[in-house]
Amino acid sequence: MKKNYISNSQESVRMFKSDLLENLSKVHFTVPLFIFIPVIGICIYKCFELSLGIISFAEFFLLGLFIWTLVEYIMHRFVFHYMPPDKPWAMRLHFIFHGVHHDYPSDAKRLVLPPSVSIPLATGFYFLFKAILPLNCIFAFFPGFILGYLFYDISHYAIHHFNFKGKIWKKIKQHHMLHHYQDPGKGYGVSSPLWDKIFRSDFIKK
Repeated sequence: MKKNYISNSQESVRMFKSDLLENLSKVHFTVPLFIFIPVIGICIYKCFELSLGIISFAEFFLLGLFIWTLVEYIMHRFVFHYMPPDKPWAMRLHFIFHGVHHDYPSDAKRLVLPPSVSIPLATGFYFLFKAILPLNCIFAFFPGFILGYLFYDISHYAIHHFNFKGKIWKKIKQHHMLHHYQDPGKGYGVSSPLWDKIFRSDFIKK
């Protein structure tokens, strides 16, 4: 297997000539919390304003969490790792969105999605789910989905920068570190290895 370039530098290379674009590509790991926790609160308020029962709320909220885990897997595997060598534009996009993280996994400013990416993505998913679900249900489903995203983003930062003592967190970190340092063609689940097991992209762990 071809060895991938990996740097342990705390900073990564410059990606854009424009200072504005360069600054937009970096973000402190707490920024998604300030953006999306209010979104979760507003959605929950709207949900109960539309008189959705507590049981239905819990069901759709948990469904949103569950669907996020699948979306996380699909995006990581088929979008972030889409890099056909015969398409330079796709390779460039891969590096901007994800390749730079694989080359510089210790760069703390490129471990969570910047708002320039996360806000348009969240907006797109909101309108997609709105077209599928009843109005009162979307305000229960979407905050669960967004909470799943926040868990993914913050846990991704923690995996790269914290030393865990808990058995479950150690396993989650091991799973992601194998993706970085052993085989980036496996282990696409970050917050959970569930879909790697289902779609047979998991590692054989000792």
